[in-house]
Amino acid sequence: MNDKSAGGSRVGVIGLGAMGMGVALTLLEKGSAVIGCDVSEPARQRFESSGGLGVATPAELAECCDVVLVVVVNADQVEQVLFGEQGLVGRMAPGGLVIQCATVAPSVARRLGERLAAEGLEMLDAPISGGAVKARSGQLSVMASGSAAAFAKAEPVLEAVAATVYRLGDAAGVGSSMKLVNQLLAGVHIAAAAEAVALGIRMGLDPDTVHDVITHSAGNSWMFENRVPHILAGDYTPLSAVDIFVKDLNIVHDTGRELAMATPVAASALQQFTAAKGAGFGREDDAAVIKVYQRLSGITLPGAAGDAEEI
Repeated sequence: MNDKSAGGSRVGVIGLGAMGMGVALTLLEKGSAVIGCDVSEPARQRFESSGGLGVATPAELAECCDVVLVVVVNADQVEQVLFGEQGLVGRMAPGGLVIQCATVAPSVARRLGERLAAEGLEMLDAPISGGAVKARSGQLSVMASGSAAAFAKAEPVLEAVAATVYRLGDAAGVGSSMKLVNQLLAGVHIAAAAEAVALGIRMGLDPDTVHDVITHSAGNSWMFENRVPHILAGDYTPLSAVDIFVKDLNIVHDTGRELAMATPVAASALQQFTAAKGAGFGREDDAAVIKVYQRLSGITLPGAAGDAEEI
């Protein structure tokens, strides 16, 4: 394994899924010595075949990494990798930095920062955006908050994996708040794009023409431009799954409830993603939310049968 690293020691990446693998491989290519952690043996083997070191538990990397990125799915997984039986806490040396990248509620991020500080560890609340492609190319957007010391320690790592790092505040929770705004918009835009294409098909329009016209018109959005091609190809291989937006829009809903603030547009999108999950499409690409309309109105989707088996 390469014995150079960002920040002068090995960097740990916990979670070698689509985003975490991209982050870990990018760090490797840019000169870091990286230990990747995942319960999946195939994921570890893939990472090791690229020159990294793979381990099965956070405990195995805790003592030899002073910077660790947590790129897992949800708050429960964050809890386990940090504070579980085989977690980092209690094994990582005081002064170490946890860069927490998973999308969690702002209240959860604040509490994580407090708990890690009590153990002598710094935390950067640093959700990421850009998808697997930008993770792999080192072009992520990072919405970060934390102490000046945390930012200083994280700087070499963030420079390697991100095109833009937004410094949003000096306390945990601010980064996660901004990510929640992003996820509200992303989920709503995907659901709206699916509904628009479904309406076009139901009215007899050619879906390829709908895509062409809208991407050159005022109704376009980044999500329309990015996700509708998945529908046109009939390819629902999960780059970002329906399940992710069931989770993230539920966080939006719960946070709105904590704040006594209604989020009716996000709630409508949540219902569509929940319906897609209930129909068996939770592990398919989030563009598969259009299959709800197939079931409700009998439209014929492009590509394959459009009612593909769960991936």
